[in-house]
Amino acid sequence: MKFITGLLLILSSYSLTSQNVEFDKKNFPSNKDGFKTALNELNTGNFHYMNHVYSQALSSFEKAQNFNPKNAELNAKIADCYFRTGETEKAKTQLEEAFKLDASIDGYFTYLKAQMAQAENKFDEAIKLYRASKTKGSSIRPEAMTSVDKKIKECGVGKKLIETPINVEIVNVGNAINTPNQEYVPVITADESEIFFTSRRSDTEGGGRDAQIDDYFEDIYYSSKNEKGEWHPAVNLGKPVNDISHDATVGLSIDGQKLFIYRDNKKGIGNIYVTEKKGNEWTTPVELPEPITSKSQETSASYDYTGKTIYFVSARPEGKGGKDIYKSTQNKDGKWGDAENLGAIINTEFDEDAVFLHPDGKTLYFSSNGNNSMGGFDIFKSTLEKGKWSKPINLGYPINSSGDDVAFVLSANGEHGYYTSEKTGGEGKKDIYKIIFLDEIKNNSRPKLTLLKGVVFDNKTKKPLSALIEIFDNDKNELVSSYESNSATGKYMVSLPAGHDYGISVKKEGYLFYSENINIPDTAAFQEIEKNIGLDKIEAGKKVILANIFYDYNKSSLRQSSFNELDKVVELLNQNKNTRVELGAHSDSRGSDAYNLKLSQDRAQSCVDYLTSKGIDKSRLTAKGYGESMPIISDADINKMTTEKEKEDAYQQNRRTEFKILEN
Repeated sequence: MKFITGLLLILSSYSLTSQNVEFDKKNFPSNKDGFKTALNELNTGNFHYMNHVYSQALSSFEKAQNFNPKNAELNAKIADCYFRTGETEKAKTQLEEAFKLDASIDGYFTYLKAQMAQAENKFDEAIKLYRASKTKGSSIRPEAMTSVDKKIKECGVGKKLIETPINVEIVNVGNAINTPNQEYVPVITADESEIFFTSRRSDTEGGGRDAQIDDYFEDIYYSSKNEKGEWHPAVNLGKPVNDISHDATVGLSIDGQKLFIYRDNKKGIGNIYVTEKKGNEWTTPVELPEPITSKSQETSASYDYTGKTIYFVSARPEGKGGKDIYKSTQNKDGKWGDAENLGAIINTEFDEDAVFLHPDGKTLYFSSNGNNSMGGFDIFKSTLEKGKWSKPINLGYPINSSGDDVAFVLSANGEHGYYTSEKTGGEGKKDIYKIIFLDEIKNNSRPKLTLLKGVVFDNKTKKPLSALIEIFDNDKNELVSSYESNSATGKYMVSLPAGHDYGISVKKEGYLFYSENINIPDTAAFQEIEKNIGLDKIEAGKKVILANIFYDYNKSSLRQSSFNELDKVVELLNQNKNTRVELGAHSDSRGSDAYNLKLSQDRAQSCVDYLTSKGIDKSRLTAKGYGESMPIISDADINKMTTEKEKEDAYQQNRRTEFKILEN
């Protein structure tokens, strides 16, 4: 009896002097079996915890906690697991309980408390806690202590950014896209009409789950907008884009016809693959070639507006540190050039990721956890000026937060961005949000580019066509880019940055090509042009206006910038050996009839002479000058125009060269 009384006094004294109860069998003399089971769960949980598999660690820790809820370190580790899996409020409650049990627990948990304060923008409190954690030190996560100074610097950046918030509205894109599951890494077409993104849902291809995080495998989903501008309910892209393992969005071409995805290759290394939309079907994804693909991990990629340069993220060892941004450009033979590191102005000793080049061809967006972040990854912007990248600037608060802010993309008009966030009040743990740039809309300070889009179709049957669309820089006399319209819809979309004179050609075998000239000065504001293009089959009587034939003023000699256009005529005639054609030139009404007739005849002859120099038999060619006799716009209509620019544009339309089929 005295022994029992003495034991009760000892236990009573223990509970008064310390609330923390260690996992020691002497503290549980009456339940040895329960202690043994709980200790096994604790050890299992610790194994997963040290390997950063927090969902599995949490399951074992909670079972151990059911047996002993008064262990400070266990409560703190559970708090950490909640924090890493997005259960922030549970994490805070659990960590408070841990410090009540033992305020002197490992310094890592003070560091964790600082992270929670930083996540709530309580920067002064976070700084004090970070400093305290460094003083205490850690045996559980000693590596965390090496980042304390960086975290304190982040808090300083956060304080400054919050004092000067940018004028944006951030809205959840809604439950057509977001679900209680995770949605992230949105990519959009340049006109914002289609969106692809990654999600972990029960309808994942194969229905598999990732055991490490106890969640479904990643799959790629798709949505488009209806006539009201609302998103249709997203659908799984299915095979062959999604397979039974992880498939994640990475980047998208301007027109939405080429999709970069991330998946593991045969060597077990994560790399970038590309799939193309042919009609209504997607091709089997193919790994990007060397030197883009390497023995290291590649995580992100973005086409430039030409489709001939790829910006990508790689962890290759020769980088500046961690993951860096590189670029590779395709040569005339279709081979990708050496990977070029963007340099120390962009890449830091830390990680850069989630790269996106805007359709203007010169504005680069990416995420970095480098020194100018306010916490985790922030989104940055750099501009290419005279061949050099500017010092990246932080996009600011509230776009960036104290957590990870990644996967930012921007519409061609610069009004709306999309990105991934774990904000409270969303549909799930990670959601996709739309950023409305209010100042850009108010001030009309949009990117300087023209977005040209439409449908290519057969002029007679009105059926959509798959045609090759080539964009030439007339000033440089070189091919800028080439695209194909979709065979099922006929849709196409191209970006034309300001400051260039563009020659546009649309061609398909068996059809006359279509020609367009768009001259966009440096000062031109953003515009979206919808141009539906009907192609005529090669038949007698059909003709094409050669919009990119240029002559010096009052002369008949061809400018060099006309050669690309005439080369297409050469190509067509070589493909159709029996075709005879007329090259007809027209003038405006200014000047005498006789002078205009002679000038137009000489210009038509210049075109014929070029074609014969390229091997076309002159018997197949006729030069015809029409002078001012066949205007597209009459003088009467021109005289009604109110501005000189309108009148000059009209005269320009009348001054033209045409290509007409005489015999086929």
